[in-house]
Amino acid sequence: MIAIAHCRRVMHQVRRRAKRVAALTDGEMLSESHRLQWEARGGTPLKMLLPDVFALAVEAATRELGMTHYPVQIIGGVALFEGGIAEMQTGEGKTLTAVLPAALRGFAGKGCHVLTTNDYLAERDADLLRPVFARLGLTVGCIQQPLDTAARRAAYACDITYGTASEIGFDFLRDRLRTGASATSDKRREMFHTDSAEEAPVQRGQYFALVDEADSILIDEARTPLIIGLQLPNRPAMVSLYRWSNQVVTQLERSIDFLYDEKRRSAFLTEHGCRRVILLSKPALLDSVDTERIYQHVEKSLTAHYGFTLDRDYIVVDDEVAIVDESTGRQMEGRKWQDGLHQAVEAKEAIPLSPQTGSGARITIQTLFRRYEHLAGMTGTAATARREFKRVYERKVTVIPTHKRCRRTGQPTRIFVTQAAKREAVFREIVRLVAEKRAVLIGTPSVFASQALSERLDQEGLAHSVLSAVHHEQEAKIVEKAGLPGRITIATNMAGRGTDILLHDHVREAGGLHVIATEMHSSKRIDRQLIGRAARQGDPGGYQFFLSLDDELLTVLPPGKLRRLQSRARGGNTGELSSAWLRLFHRTQHRLEKLHIKQRKQMLKQEQEQLKKYNRMGLDPFLELVEN
Repeated sequence: MIAIAHCRRVMHQVRRRAKRVAALTDGEMLSESHRLQWEARGGTPLKMLLPDVFALAVEAATRELGMTHYPVQIIGGVALFEGGIAEMQTGEGKTLTAVLPAALRGFAGKGCHVLTTNDYLAERDADLLRPVFARLGLTVGCIQQPLDTAARRAAYACDITYGTASEIGFDFLRDRLRTGASATSDKRREMFHTDSAEEAPVQRGQYFALVDEADSILIDEARTPLIIGLQLPNRPAMVSLYRWSNQVVTQLERSIDFLYDEKRRSAFLTEHGCRRVILLSKPALLDSVDTERIYQHVEKSLTAHYGFTLDRDYIVVDDEVAIVDESTGRQMEGRKWQDGLHQAVEAKEAIPLSPQTGSGARITIQTLFRRYEHLAGMTGTAATARREFKRVYERKVTVIPTHKRCRRTGQPTRIFVTQAAKREAVFREIVRLVAEKRAVLIGTPSVFASQALSERLDQEGLAHSVLSAVHHEQEAKIVEKAGLPGRITIATNMAGRGTDILLHDHVREAGGLHVIATEMHSSKRIDRQLIGRAARQGDPGGYQFFLSLDDELLTVLPPGKLRRLQSRARGGNTGELSSAWLRLFHRTQHRLEKLHIKQRKQMLKQEQEQLKKYNRMGLDPFLELVEN
């Protein structure tokens, strides 16, 4: 851990120098910035320039935004520059904190990437802070969809570039494809061939990355690699196979014809199931498909039916399947499941099948960010993942103190036998809180759960807002108003993350925002992110969990064990259970966390082995062509 005492000492230096900078004119500030940039680009260690550059950045924010950095924000800025992961509580002003290390690294002239969780936040922060950086003589770019190659190259040429991790990662892969296309397959050359001006990479390299919501991007999203797919024609036989596989899964019996692993979300045909699949009537088109491929696609269809749920794992927008990120509740734009799973889900939803894909280039989140010369991150929930940050990224976690004392209070967790009993209890609690003029934020695990609760509130005539995974800008505007008296906001996991909830004075006097968590998630950090929406910046606030034995978290338990637990609980003739049952949820959550850590570790190990192998062969390890 970077010593807080050291960060405090540097913070006091910065504040003393900021007082002197306050006496400078705008022109004198800019001249001083240019002088420091020459020093930085001339080889002077940035650490020696830190107090002066931070002081200029503090004053620039004060003049341009009317916002002066708190001491704890300067402490956070020092920790980020030192190459750490700063745990800053929700509402402590991470956006303004990021100005300090971004400006200092920007002075080096090698490119600074500031990464957020979605395009809306990237554009918002870039537009907000562009005038601040301009006062320091720095340029700001923003990577958005859909930008053409020339616009992306111009954005990366700026001193500071805002964007999402996926966009930065995909641009890295596209650069590899551009520079590697001439030496690889005809198919890849055909797809990525451009004129000579377009062949140049858009990125300047991987110098410094500052990751907002670092736990979400660097850990939660790390189980899904970034893959650029090559679209391949949908052969009629394959379309027929997807449709037929989707139909036959309803004829297969679990535990006899196939086994389903809840933890790994994978289905496997048994010998009995293989025989049954072969004997089933098939379209004539499947005569050209080998038996092994038929087995594989039936297993994919089984996985799509048993492991992936509409409005939880994905949503359907304009006849297209959009993957939903569990940790944020947002669409994972540009992502598709591989090896036919995406088409299996499309067949399940009876929508047009997207083209089959081969993999043109891929990289894991871990490997992408390990390539940066300097890496830092901010989040409200890093301490519990400090070992993984250290092992994977060699980054230390520093817990930054809050500007004001936290006044968040938690109520005892309530546990129910059924989902219906839980929803009724949640509804009664909402009514009670609204009567007290409190603002209420209800966190749900899926769009389906949000809609079910919304319908119940509609029946009783209670006005409310629902945030899903579709419109980032719209959800941000709703979240901004979530602190009004009697306001009810239903949010899928962390929808609206990155947007402040400003409390009305009446709400503050009544006890502040109250968060109701309707389920525990697969990671304790995701739960902490949700309850962290209450009691920000010294405001009052509270939270409470409502759980049931029908919750998604418990579906990873063996079906027989779960049925026995539910049967035992129902024998108590009551809708609510004792707190002793909470241990079951905590144990299950802990097991899932360990499983996900193992999966990320295995994925990184496999990729590192591939890197070594390809490097020995003189090949680009990030380029591949695997046809389905």
